[in-house]
Amino acid sequence: MSQALIVVDVQVDFCPGGALAVPAGDEVVAPINAMMGDYDTVILTQDWHPAEHSSFADNFRPGPGDPAGTGAPFSFVEMEYGPQVLWPRHCVQGTRGANLHPDLDQSRAELILRKGFRPQIDSYSAFFENDKMTPTGLHGYLAERGITHLTFVGLAHDFCVAYSAIDAARLGYDTRIIESACRAINLNGSLADARDRMWQAGVALF
Repeated sequence: MSQALIVVDVQVDFCPGGALAVPAGDEVVAPINAMMGDYDTVILTQDWHPAEHSSFADNFRPGPGDPAGTGAPFSFVEMEYGPQVLWPRHCVQGTRGANLHPDLDQSRAELILRKGFRPQIDSYSAFFENDKMTPTGLHGYLAERGITHLTFVGLAHDFCVAYSAIDAARLGYDTRIIESACRAINLNGSLADARDRMWQAGVALF
């Protein structure tokens, strides 16, 4: 059995003072650092958006069929690949906000996986873009190394962590989340919904 710790999007913009701050997001850094030594492999993910990314509310241009009010931050719109939250501009490539948190231990990371860099599609999961078909390459990386057990921590619990864990379980990995090392946005009850979907997918929550 080979185990990997996958640390999701612990970045400046997702921590207090950032452009899309997750409440108490910086509180995950110390417990994540402390658990890194317990795993064979540590992988970090990093949201890495171009400035023109379609998920940014200030880039959205409503079409004739869009309802009134569409385009506000945290509203939902329909993209070609399905429903999409419009986010405040965050984690733009090369900006300070896109950096990993300065106190996060990067010395044990074997891979830093950047995602969300395609302008026309968002990428919550570490495995697939939001079309649920375009792979990031992480599955192949893990398979080649014989890694079978995955533990997820990081930000945000109800979006990128949850989507990553659900995809991992569906790909056949033994998958768990350490909730004390995650924090959530909890947009309109999204944390409870994410937990339900994770349980249904076979993700273990600790």
